[in-house]
Amino acid sequence: MMKSDDNASIDVESSAESKGKAPLIGNGKEKPNKLKKIMGVVDFVLRLAAIIAALAAAATMGTSDETATFFTQVFRIEASYDDVPTFTFFVIAMSIVAGYLVLSLMFSVITIIRPNFAIARILLFIFDIVVLALATASAAAAAAIVYLAHNGNRNTNWQAICQQFGHFCQKVSGAVVTSFVAVVLLMLLVLVSGFNFILKKK
Repeated sequence: MMKSDDNASIDVESSAESKGKAPLIGNGKEKPNKLKKIMGVVDFVLRLAAIIAALAAAATMGTSDETATFFTQVFRIEASYDDVPTFTFFVIAMSIVAGYLVLSLMFSVITIIRPNFAIARILLFIFDIVVLALATASAAAAAAIVYLAHNGNRNTNWQAICQQFGHFCQKVSGAVVTSFVAVVLLMLLVLVSGFNFILKKK
């Protein structure tokens, strides 16, 4: 009789210990999902910020226009973004970037609701890299033209025009700076996506 009582007490203690350990295992599985949801929220916020930056860059460049007068208003010369093919490409590229980011918000919300939905994360990662390349190319090309507009180039007889078109140069310079902000935000998006893949492997 004493042995059966001892066995019963041992079974009760072992079951109590197993019940006490069970929540610890469950918490360990929930931590990656919580972290994925947090990273999903960060991804969504970065996309909103990148949309604002890309739209601001496209709108600023697209509205850059100035008319300068020479020789007591006899000659009038107009400077506009569509006079330079690089600036036209810049506006189109930034518009595409902003449009993509708006569409990607839906997938970003899906990754917050369903952190383990791998297809959405893979699609966002691939297209983010493509859009990052497009934004970087347009921003770099526009930056080179803005530099020439400010400083000119004696070797190619490219004259600086910012002394005559100061307002125009200010707007295009602001557009280029804003586009590089969008590029940095897109880089952060790619890093966040890569970090999410690391969490998935763990």
